[in-house]
Amino acid sequence: MNDNKTPGNEPIRDARVLGLPKMLILGLQHMFAMFGATVLVPILVQGYGLPLSIQTTLFFAGIGTLFFHICTKLKVPAFLGSSFAYLGGFEAMAKLDAGKYAGMDPAVKLQYACGGIVVAGLLYVILAAVIKAVGVKRVMRFLPPVVTGPIIILIGLNLAPSAVSNASTCWWLAIVAMAIIVVANIWGKGMVKIIPILLGVVGSYIVAVIANAMGATALDAAGNVVPLINFSGVASSAPVGIQPFFLARFDLTSIFVMAPIAIAAMMEHIGDMSAISATVGRNFIEDPGLHRTLIGDGIATSLAGLFGGPANTTYGENTGVLVLSRVYDPKVVRLAAIYAVILSFSPAFAAIVNSIPTAIIGGVSFILYGMISAIGVRNVVENRVDFTNSRNLIIAAIILVCGLGFSSGITFAIGEVHVTLTNLAIAAIAGIVLNAVLPGKDYEFGADVTEGRSGDFGRY
Repeated sequence: MNDNKTPGNEPIRDARVLGLPKMLILGLQHMFAMFGATVLVPILVQGYGLPLSIQTTLFFAGIGTLFFHICTKLKVPAFLGSSFAYLGGFEAMAKLDAGKYAGMDPAVKLQYACGGIVVAGLLYVILAAVIKAVGVKRVMRFLPPVVTGPIIILIGLNLAPSAVSNASTCWWLAIVAMAIIVVANIWGKGMVKIIPILLGVVGSYIVAVIANAMGATALDAAGNVVPLINFSGVASSAPVGIQPFFLARFDLTSIFVMAPIAIAAMMEHIGDMSAISATVGRNFIEDPGLHRTLIGDGIATSLAGLFGGPANTTYGENTGVLVLSRVYDPKVVRLAAIYAVILSFSPAFAAIVNSIPTAIIGGVSFILYGMISAIGVRNVVENRVDFTNSRNLIIAAIILVCGLGFSSGITFAIGEVHVTLTNLAIAAIAGIVLNAVLPGKDYEFGADVTEGRSGDFGRY
């Protein structure tokens, strides 16, 4: 049987047999799948007070995806979009007000946050080198679900208050956004089920435009009544323009804030590679190899952080498109990456995205942040973590208490330098150390992997 032209319901592995017009449309389908979540990250980070650019985010999502495909020998049909795992780190950086960060300009804080992302990406490369040297099973014994699951749970729980705060600016609009997402995700069919976040944002935005024309209002951060949508930024933006790049800055505090989140993000990556492999019927963990996929993801993340973008991660949404379309050719994913780069050159487009009301972001975040924590729970359940084992119970308990109890982190001095460890960093360090020193490890990587799992946070 020809692997490229297969009859019936067989997958298509070379999209050129479909013709250029269909290939271009398939690329658009992948772009729509990633778009809502990718642009939501800079919108949320701006809500924390850090001026992360939508243009820069889209640019590095596209460039990072293309670089990932080169690193993986053009074999893996994955898209690298903005990672939600690092939202907690951005929020923690925005709230830092000790030592050199006291009174610091938010744009400068963002530079230091991006410096931490650069180091986080380099951790992928280090893990890839260790996996190549000693094998994935030995490495993953130090990062079992009893450690990664509670950390993922904490990421969502720490972000939850900001979702409530944003939604409270206009509760009815936030509920509209949530309702659309729920309906699309539960009752939607085909592509509708794959892009609930995008539909939630676009659908509620259309409602907001209509309501705004009828005189509807919202509350700003100070509690003042303001128009539901402010279009002033759109009118003043050029249709074409260069992305606002900047160089990252480096500091021990920002590194300790952002870099430990790579632990959860790397588990997400491994989960996505397993899911994509099962979807397309190719073992990408062996060929081109997990070390290559980690290097591609890690360097793409470091490159984005170095010039002012958020961390990247492989997107489960695009795996859903592969399932839907049955077209497994990585070339269509690369088309989506090119579309993202093209869109990144439009300040006017970014301004339209920035005009989305805060309440819509709050409504979307209500579901998104809760799902992050729920996925952490699922990570623990599906990997059958045995909590009748006192060792596992102690590790999870200490991680959760560290993550929730040290809400302000810990600040200490190294010489004349003040270093702050955030609650997530403390929790990650505590979990990894306890797992390494306590006897009775009962986890073997890969033992419980089954086909058909969707790629998402820490699922492997």
